[in-house]
Formats: sequence, structure tokens, C-alpha cells
Amino acid sequence: MTIFRILDTPTLLLDHQKLLKNISDIADFAKEQGVSYRPHIKTHKSVKIAQLQTEAGAVGVTTAKISEAEVMAAGGIKDILIAYPISSPDKINRVIKLLQKGVQLKVSVDNKESLGYLQKGLEHTPYTLEVWIKVNSGLYRCGVEPGQEAVQLAKAIMSHSKLKLCGIFTHAGHSYAAKSYNEVEAIGNQEGFSVVDSANECEKAGIQIPIRSVGSTPTYKISGKVPGVTEIRPGNAVFFDAIQAGLGVTSIENCALTLLASVVGIYKNRIIIDTGSKSLCLDKGAHGNQTVSGFGHIIGHPEVLIDRLSEEHGVGILLYETNLKLNDKVQIIPNHACTVVNQFNEYVVHENGKVLDVWKVDARGMVK
Repeated sequence: MTIFRILDTPTLLLDHQKLLKNISDIADFAKEQGVSYRPHIKTHKSVKIAQLQTEAGAVGVTTAKISEAEVMAAGGIKDILIAYPISSPDKINRVIKLLQKGVQLKVSVDNKESLGYLQKGLEHTPYTLEVWIKVNSGLYRCGVEPGQEAVQLAKAIMSHSKLKLCGIFTHAGHSYAAKSYNEVEAIGNQEGFSVVDSANECEKAGIQIPIRSVGSTPTYKISGKVPGVTEIRPGNAVFFDAIQAGLGVTSIENCALTLLASVVGIYKNRIIIDTGSKSLCLDKGAHGNQTVSGFGHIIGHPEVLIDRLSEEHGVGILLYETNLKLNDKVQIIPNHACTVVNQFNEYVVHENGKVLDVWKVDARGMVK
């Protein structure tokens, strides 16, 4: 911890070696399976990290918002899937501006009405927009049902001159609600087959679907092995976090992202650290499944459980005696890396006991 003594707290830390290892692991899996790799950037929100991913073989990136796509495009990333439904005229105008800049843009669709808005917005432009059908593989959020609903939407897309259907994709976010890794495996297989079966049904109807894409960090090494899948889109796997470790997807040692915190108070049965809900956030699981104890994992101090958070205070209860003292600094693996990153402007990148660099969280706070 000596290298961090000069840093104020809370500070967002990124272990360079673990980051590169995680990126390499995803890229190696993609190569072994003969599938493409299109990471979701909503976890890291960083042009620098997206560039590292493309250097490792990623064909492009996935974003949750148009604003994230705009940031990635400005940073030189030109092949982008916006995995979110778009129908408002204002957002369609922003899509057109990205097309004008030469971005190879793909947009999620899951209903016939939105096709009309996209067609109308593009009619007076020279552009044809690539669209991918989103199918519901069990999360019951966005997406048509696999099979014939996907076929019917595919047929509707074919009747729109400004839209080109190239892919079917899904996101098995309900894997975060799994109670065991066996359940994660079952969800991953369902995820892969929901996409492949939908694509095959479309092709029986004479509509070619060259891209069959799956996502979700807990499941991508399962769904990515389903015959017929052509692409994976994990996001959180670039860092991992305590929730992923709690699901059994990874070990805590692989988590690349930590928060540096200071001890600001020591009491009879508790200590206080300067990372509250505004930095650690309040996640303890997802989709109704609590996979962790407390609000972060303090490295090297199992005797402290971060039991509750105020906005600026983390309250750690002492399970047994601690050697921590006032002003000591600790590293905390967050429960959910994605939400924590969005609280900070920059990463402090470190390796082998040295601070290497500071990288900007370029797309921080993007909500539109």
C-alpha cells in the first residue's frame, strides 16, 4: 500500500496487469470458439480501454446509450452496436449524425412501430441503417419472443427500404438471479439457443441472419459455445467485481477494479471509511439475488464487514480484532463495478507497486 500513500481518497484504482489478463482471457475464448468479440463498454466507459480491447481483437463495441456511442466514435471506435431500443426523432437524428461520420452503426429493434420511426427519419438521407433484432431469452425486459415473433419482425424489417437486418442478439441478465453455477449454465445454454433458433427460423423463411450475438458476463463462456453463435458481448468481465465472484463466475483475485479508502474513525465495534453510497453504491446483487455480504470486499481485512453506507460514510463492523488505525488506507473491491465507475472522473492505473498513468472515464454520467 506504500505507493498509494500520496493519493487522496476515495480514488478509483485499476490494476493494469489484471485488466490486460481479463481482456486477453475474453479474446482468447473468442478465438478458440471462432466467434467475434464485441465488448459492452457500459462497465468501463473508457476510450482507452475500448482501444485495448480492439487491439486484442474486438471487432467493435457495444453501448447502452447513443451518448456512449458518440464518445466511442469520437475516440476512433467506428463499429458500434447500440443495444437499446431507439424510436424518438431526437435520438434518430443523432443516429444519422453518427452515420454521417462514417460509423458502422447497428441499432436494436424489437417492435414494428419503432421501424416506422426509423424509416421516416432516414427517408431523406442517403443512409441505410443496420438493425439487429433483440430476443428475450428469459430476462423479460426488452425483446421479442424467440422463434416466430422474431421471424415476423424480420419480415417487417425487410419491407423498410432504409433498414437492413444483419443480426439477432440477446442479453441473459437474469443469470445474475441464479442461485447456483449450474443454474447459470442452464441460463447460458438457453441464451445461446434462443438466438440461434430464432436465426434459423428466419433463414427457413428466406431471411439471412449472419450475426447471432450473446452477452452477459456470467454466461458468455457457456452461450458462446452454442453451435451457431457468432459473437459474444461481455462487459463486466473486463474488471469483474464481488458480485461476479459471489456468483462463482470468477475469483476475487481476478478483480481489477478497486476503491482506495481511508480509515476516518475507529470505535469499539466498528470503523468508518470515507467511501459511502456515493462511491461504493448500494448494490448487493441483481434481479433479486443477494450474492455478497456487505457493500464491498476489503482486501486483506476479512475482519471488517462493510455493513452499511451513508452518502459519505462506510460503516464497517468488526467481526474480530483489527490492526487498522486512523488514516490507514485500504483497497475495496466493489460489489458492482459498472455503477461505481460511473461515480468517478478517472482511473489511477497501477502495476507492480507503481502508479503508471491516469485514464479518463470518458463516458461518465451519459444517460441519453
